[in-house]
Amino acid sequence: MAMSESTVDLIEPVAEVIRPAVSSHVTTPSTGSAPPSPARGLKVLHVYKTFLPDSIGGLEQSISHLVQTTQALGVSNRILSLSRDPVPRIGHWHGAEHHRFRRTIDLASNAMSVELMMRFGPHVDWADIIQFHFPWPFGDMLHYAWRVKKPTVVTYHSDIVRQRNWMRLYQPLMNRFLGSVSRIVATSPNYLKTSDVLRNFLDKTTVIPLGLDERDYPVIRPSVKDRWRAALGEGFFLFIGVIRYYKGLHILLDAVEGTNLPVVIIGAGPIEQELRVKATRMGLDRVRFLGALPEEDKVALLQLSGAVVFPSHLRSEAFGLTLVEGAMHSRPLISSEIGTGTSFVNVDGETGFVVSPGDPAALRKAMLRLHGDPALRHRLGENARKRFLDFFRAIDMGHKYADLYCEISGGHSQLLHWRE
Repeated sequence: MAMSESTVDLIEPVAEVIRPAVSSHVTTPSTGSAPPSPARGLKVLHVYKTFLPDSIGGLEQSISHLVQTTQALGVSNRILSLSRDPVPRIGHWHGAEHHRFRRTIDLASNAMSVELMMRFGPHVDWADIIQFHFPWPFGDMLHYAWRVKKPTVVTYHSDIVRQRNWMRLYQPLMNRFLGSVSRIVATSPNYLKTSDVLRNFLDKTTVIPLGLDERDYPVIRPSVKDRWRAALGEGFFLFIGVIRYYKGLHILLDAVEGTNLPVVIIGAGPIEQELRVKATRMGLDRVRFLGALPEEDKVALLQLSGAVVFPSHLRSEAFGLTLVEGAMHSRPLISSEIGTGTSFVNVDGETGFVVSPGDPAALRKAMLRLHGDPALRHRLGENARKRFLDFFRAIDMGHKYADLYCEISGGHSQLLHWRE
């Protein structure tokens, strides 16, 4: 493909302009007695376009949990992200440094920063391992512009779903980038199996599920729970998330039309107002939009809910941490089969129900079945809790990443040159 070489080679002239004239060197490994964790002392640089508090979504939360758990194992983490208002420039997140760079332009959801491109090198110099969170095409550009040769991990959170025309231009760079890194991590076996991109890199891809730590969640004051119980009752279906196009909330509204099913929606987002208008027009007075809420309120509502409903209908929903939160709180789950991690978290008939995507009738049937059977809700909720403990604890995720870091860094003893 003629476009392939030209697309990738465009990076090199730019790189020659921005790359500082700094000589190559070898990072000297730490010395001393054997630490409790073999990853102790390793320095990991996380690179993604957004992070908390500038953007609050599942991917940002997953980076946060990964940083916290590996930090506790002795790994030193540093996070690089973009912001429209990068103040403060340098902060701290559970012991890790967080460096924010001004966002210059957005092109087809690909946020870019001239500032980060110019200043990326010293951060790579600091790190033993570079961890890119995918998808973010600008991250690929950073990798090649700075000729990164250090051990590199890509956590593959999602395929690129919407930008199909841009994908034809980006694909040569993406394939070269993914082919060059040390290891790719998929977040579920389901996504690994169904991703057309990942099937080309099976030899270097491993699966490490995302995880949560119960200790990160606040203890609920009785007064908070009582206030929500008085306002909403108990046993309602609960959705939590950023209200985006792929979350399937329009399907949920269609599913509960003509029923008496109570639904509570926590979250804000680009299409929130559109959905509020739709619910009002349909006369859905048992559907309550609460907007974004503090963590204590969110957890109180999880405890009062009867089930978590998560009707995402497109592959942009790559995992669904809300489902993990529901399982952690022993709640039965309802989700759609979209070939991603949602069906790894929620196993049909075991932890809840998995229905056809975009099918209001199937979703309504699953909700009615749960709503009318308390014993079934209890059994599925207990199974969900067990699955959380078996697969989705943050500490287990942290240990698996720590092992991976050690493996690709040569057992924490041989670190590579990072510039040619």
